[in-house]
Amino acid sequence: MAHLKQTFSSLFNCFRETPSLFLGMVRWDSCLDTDEEHVHFARRDELNRTHSEERGEPDGPLNFELDVCHQDPEYKSPAPLPHAQIKLITSWEAGWNVTNAIQGIFVLGLPYALLHSGYSGLFLIILAAALCCYTGKILIACLYEENENGQLIRVRDTYEDIANACCKNLSPKLGGIVVNVTQVMELIMTCILYLVVSGNLLLHSFPYVLVTEKTWSAIAFVTLLPCVFIKTLKIVSKLSQLCSLVHFFIILVVMTYCLTQIHQWSWAKFRLSIEFEDFLVSVGVIIFSYTSQIFLPTLEGNMKNPGEFRCMLNWTHFFACVLKTTFALTAFLTWGEETKEVITDNLPSFLQTLVNLCLLTKALLSYPLPFFAATEIVYTCISRGNHSNYRSPLFALGVRGSFLLITLLMAMFIPHFALLMGLTGSVTGAAMTFLLPSLFHLKLKWKKLSFIEKCADISVFALGFLCSLAGMVCSIKGLTNQ
Repeated sequence: MAHLKQTFSSLFNCFRETPSLFLGMVRWDSCLDTDEEHVHFARRDELNRTHSEERGEPDGPLNFELDVCHQDPEYKSPAPLPHAQIKLITSWEAGWNVTNAIQGIFVLGLPYALLHSGYSGLFLIILAAALCCYTGKILIACLYEENENGQLIRVRDTYEDIANACCKNLSPKLGGIVVNVTQVMELIMTCILYLVVSGNLLLHSFPYVLVTEKTWSAIAFVTLLPCVFIKTLKIVSKLSQLCSLVHFFIILVVMTYCLTQIHQWSWAKFRLSIEFEDFLVSVGVIIFSYTSQIFLPTLEGNMKNPGEFRCMLNWTHFFACVLKTTFALTAFLTWGEETKEVITDNLPSFLQTLVNLCLLTKALLSYPLPFFAATEIVYTCISRGNHSNYRSPLFALGVRGSFLLITLLMAMFIPHFALLMGLTGSVTGAAMTFLLPSLFHLKLKWKKLSFIEKCADISVFALGFLCSLAGMVCSIKGLTNQ
């Protein structure tokens, strides 16, 4: 368990979670989300019209039909993706994906964050839920524009489209390139961490087997090979549902044990004074455990009823906030100053093995979402030309297979991976969660925003910048000490 603890410790000091993580896991929002979808990052106009017809939605105040050619003359649809099968998802299925992204494995680190932040940590858990829910909503708002009749029309499809719209006066494709590179870095790092943690968990679950951690990671990799055949968001949603159920079981086991120790609880265990550096670590852990923005544009676009998106986002973040607050509080009240970085280390040995195997299952079920999202981004960029070979199902399979192999090689051979991921994540995680959504919202909606809304977006941008800066400092400090 020492190696697993070291991995988690490095991530704490780097302000990281997935993801989904836990985007998912890499997501202190970013070590996952994240489970953190056929994340269909590019759809043809013909497909959009087909979806609108399938929905059969009556005319109303909101028109979600995407007719890009009439809304934005400069928008260029990507090449068709014959390898992808489009199946719309329900609000419940979308909710499971978001839940999987914001309920990552590193939720198990929240009690330790509470140890270093005291009463302020409880407030931070609630505030982070509100902020991340808000940035998710304003990001989706950037996909829509009002027509001459005041109806909202979806004129953009992805995070990349939003970025291109904001930067079109400077360079038509600059924004999209920056966002795509950021997304791919974030998602691939998330996938790699899942493999690293899976190897760690297997090593300590079966210590009597004379196998190295890297070999265990390779064994875990074999179980992930079917990911190359996943083609729809619906399949990933089912995996997200299973992943979330495993997560809830882990939380239930830990909280049940804590309740048996209720006679030891004491509010005096909370700190009134905190150290600034420890507090920054707690802020990073708490905030990035809620991140899912990287998946939201595609998730909303693939919903049968996009009008339910805001409600779904509200409820998923509300329940995540309640669960995280309750879990962190009961665990900290049980162990107090003895709370460890990974709360399962505080459990009796007979429970540790059970929980470790559940964590392994969750890590493996979390992997498909960020992996599929990353490969779809790359495939979409490659297949924008007219060359038919780049749009064949076989080529798409090759792209996914190559990325799967890359995650294994990087997990096995990159030194100090956790620290390097923390340095990357402190930039990409904060950018995708706070900086870009608020900046894009201000750029695209400035004339329609109220003074309060402008102040809110500017405040979120400032918070994101501070989190990113603090994460970079901690990560570089950790690397220089190696």
